[in-house]
Amino acid sequence: MAEKDNKKDNEEYVGAIKGGLRPTMRLIVMGIVNKKPQSDPVEEHFEGDVGLQVNVNFLAKAVQRNARLAGNWGTSENTLSYFPFAAGEPFKMEIVCEHQQFRILVDGQPLCGFTHRLSPLASLTALRVFGDLRLTKVA
Repeated sequence: MAEKDNKKDNEEYVGAIKGGLRPTMRLIVMGIVNKKPQSDPVEEHFEGDVGLQVNVNFLAKAVQRNARLAGNWGTSENTLSYFPFAAGEPFKMEIVCEHQQFRILVDGQPLCGFTHRLSPLASLTALRVFGDLRLTKVA
C-alpha cells in the first residue's frame, strides 16, 4: 500500500497508495512521539485535493481531521472521547477505509471517524504524515 520504513524526525512523509484507496483497506502508521512535542500543526499550503488529513495537536490535546476539495479546506473536525498520545511514547494508528467513512484507531482503541468527502475513493493515492513524531513503520 504505502512505502515502508521511511524514518524521519519532524519531517513530512508521503507514501503512495498503489491503485488508490478502497473500502476494507487498512493503513497502519507506527511511530514514537517526540519527548517534548511542541508543534501546533496547521493546514499546510500545497496543491491538490486531500481526502483525509490528520493533525495531532499536542498543545490543544486534539486530533483534527479535515479534507481539501477543489483547493479549499472544509470544516475541521476534532471531537474526541480521549487523547491517546503521550510524549516519548510509541503509538500505532490504524486508518480503516469503510464505505461511508474512515475509522481511526490508536493502539487498537477506536478514536474517531471521518466521513468521506472526496470521491471516487480510488482517487486517494497518497498518505501524508507530519508532526512531532518519528515514524518507525508505514504500511
